[in-house]
Amino acid sequence: MTAPAFTLPERLEAHEPPEGRGLERDEVRMLVTERASGRVLDLRARDLPAVLAPGDLLVVNTSATLPAALPATRPDGTSVDLHVSTALPGAEEHRLVELRRDGARFRGGRAGERLDLPGGAAATLVAPWVGARRLWVADLALPEPLEAYLARHGRPIRYPHIRGDWPLAAYQTVYATEPGSAEMPSAGRPLSDRVITRLVARGVAVAPVVLHAGVSSLERGEAPGPERFRVPEATARLVAATRAGGGRVIAVGTTVVRALETAADEGGGEAVAAEGWTRLVVTPERGVRAVDGLLTGWHEAESSHLMLLRTVGGARLVARAYREALERAYLWHEFGDVHLILP
Repeated sequence: MTAPAFTLPERLEAHEPPEGRGLERDEVRMLVTERASGRVLDLRARDLPAVLAPGDLLVVNTSATLPAALPATRPDGTSVDLHVSTALPGAEEHRLVELRRDGARFRGGRAGERLDLPGGAAATLVAPWVGARRLWVADLALPEPLEAYLARHGRPIRYPHIRGDWPLAAYQTVYATEPGSAEMPSAGRPLSDRVITRLVARGVAVAPVVLHAGVSSLERGEAPGPERFRVPEATARLVAATRAGGGRVIAVGTTVVRALETAADEGGGEAVAAEGWTRLVVTPERGVRAVDGLLTGWHEAESSHLMLLRTVGGARLVARAYREALERAYLWHEFGDVHLILP
């Protein structure tokens, strides 16, 4: 059984941050599903401390979002948006990039084509990337380091469902510390300072990992690309101690699952300190070894993220959750509502 096929109606798209809808970030809705009991709860993100237990561990991704969208001009004068994604393992002088025009995927471009960027910079398309037909490997010729250049000339990546031009701060979690993600690891956006304070007061530990996310606009059949990650020693020890003590390890976002499970692979099934590049695709056949639950957003019907959700929660639970979310009018996308999967 898989998540139900559906066409997402526009009314279920979150067109602006919750703050633009008169809500605080922790007031978005949260559907809680429990795999063992089958229980379903309709709550708010601010209720997270009430549904976790002392001894549980919440693992968050502290990667901060870059203003990774740049205006670009093709040799024929056509204007496009260049979305700067991750570097490539072993070839970090190259970046993966995506071309868009008026918010839609741009299927043009040819190897060797030079795109003019603001401030006298340029991007040269080297070759299509074998992992996804919409991405290019590109060389960037910039007058300063990438992060500084993007801060000067870039803006957050924005898709057609977003109304308004929101600042970079709207695309950050409250605990983001290390710039590097092309797009916000958005599952953690509803976690406010007060929610984190209440979690700690309840006896729920909070630990960081870093995974710098690439562009999220995956097409059918595409797996996530290689992404740089780091699981600190202290976090790995907390994961091991939590599981040994009977607590639950709850990942905030699919990026955290990918980081922890990569570290578990390196540790022979137990999470260890690790860093580098991950190409891991979490599937039901592989299973999960370090993660017990997941806080995540709502994904498109054909998204590869659903395979990861089914790995954590089981196909039956995920299918039921998506039916409930559609019936209860939960909101999708990076500024929408969330789903907590518990064992």
